[in-house]
Amino acid sequence: MTDIRVRIAPSPSGNLHIGTARTALFNYLFAKKNNGKFILRIEDTDAERTSQEYIDNIFDSLKALGLNWDEGPDVGGEYGPYTQSERFDLYPKYAQMLVEKGFAYECFCTPEELEAEKEEAGKNKQPYVYSKKCENLTEKQKESLRKEGRKPAIRFSISKAQKAFHDSNILAFDDLVKGNLHQDTSLIGDFVIMKSNGTPTYNFAVVIDDMLMKISHIIRGEDHISNTFKQILIYEALGADVPRFGHLGMILAPDRSKLSKRHGATAVSEFVEKGYLTDALVNFVALLGWSPSDSEEIKTVDEIAQDFDITKISSSNSIFEYDKLNWMNGQYIKKMDLTKLYDYAMPFLKKYDTSKYTKEQLIRILEVTREPITTLSELEFDTQYFFEKPDLSEVKELLESETSKKVLPYALDVINSWGFDSEEKLHEDMANYREYFKAQGIKPKETMWSFRAAVTGRTRGADMGAIVYLLGKDEIVDRIKTALK
Repeated sequence: MTDIRVRIAPSPSGNLHIGTARTALFNYLFAKKNNGKFILRIEDTDAERTSQEYIDNIFDSLKALGLNWDEGPDVGGEYGPYTQSERFDLYPKYAQMLVEKGFAYECFCTPEELEAEKEEAGKNKQPYVYSKKCENLTEKQKESLRKEGRKPAIRFSISKAQKAFHDSNILAFDDLVKGNLHQDTSLIGDFVIMKSNGTPTYNFAVVIDDMLMKISHIIRGEDHISNTFKQILIYEALGADVPRFGHLGMILAPDRSKLSKRHGATAVSEFVEKGYLTDALVNFVALLGWSPSDSEEIKTVDEIAQDFDITKISSSNSIFEYDKLNWMNGQYIKKMDLTKLYDYAMPFLKKYDTSKYTKEQLIRILEVTREPITTLSELEFDTQYFFEKPDLSEVKELLESETSKKVLPYALDVINSWGFDSEEKLHEDMANYREYFKAQGIKPKETMWSFRAAVTGRTRGADMGAIVYLLGKDEIVDRIKTALK
């Protein structure tokens, strides 16, 4: 069996998109399941849109997701360099090879001439296919065009490659995800593989890179299907082995439109900044088009890899359900080791002076506030009353109620007898406090609503015993007195 080698080849023209991250994940899982290699290649030939900031973001995002590559720009490998702009000396040689084999030719057409062809096709309501007017130019004609100052591009001859390797105009391949796919190549038209300025086009460079890096399987989005037919013919014309292809359905927003910023975060780094745990994000993204065999959705990367089968990926588009991601992220937060949670959570509390608490106390604050949250960014609001005096405006009406006028002064009377040396003792004291008013016809929950409102400015939140213990007697007394005013 051929060594399994897969790659992810993002273009650094933006931060790593969640769709590209899914493609990277499925490549990573396929390699891991099949004992293969996962390669990172940076396709930075678009100099105007390429940025080092975006390259760094790709590296950081993939590493944050745990998708560590076996070969790449930073770790090297025997098939480098792994940055496309450093491989420019490779492409002309293979383009010339195709010319010499008769599968490519010099094209001297100007942009104006090509535009005129397109306009003519439009008038006739026909799909545009290049006229091949340069395919059979004589050497004398070429020399004359050069004297005019024209620099030729190099075009790939679809018809000659198709005729050389196939019995008809129909080119077909067995896609790992979508099954049999086919295309009438007479509708494609000869395409440029080397521009007149000497730079390779995407469809040519990617074939040369994948061929030289011995990529065995190419797993990517279905928007590349039309490119695949062109690329297969180039592989064949070069006499190279054609990789297996698998094309993934698109990721759509809940309204079934293209996923965009108006729906929420779309880049991996944005999700991390909003407080999504990368383990949860990987778990969620793995389920976009793939389902575990045991129907258990919460899984580690290793568990997913063991169960992963590319032939079981749905050929349909997947819906990015933010609500489901929030639920899943909440599950991970609830189950996370508290010391680890502390490390992840502290950056989201940086607006507060956390020095007033010990690390153990801060961990306890996280423990009692994490239950309802779905992202770590919510901690800033949910822990606010531990660090700042509460805003009582939202509970003003409750604090002015007859119940509050009874239960809060009594709290000040008895709080000196409460056992602030332990949470357990405080729970007992507060239970007695509730029972005292229950005997007077005030429901325990109403008693605690007033007490909670005075201490936190809210009617719901963390366990009150923990809140009282962590804030301490003096702070509690001060807040109740402020509420009574």
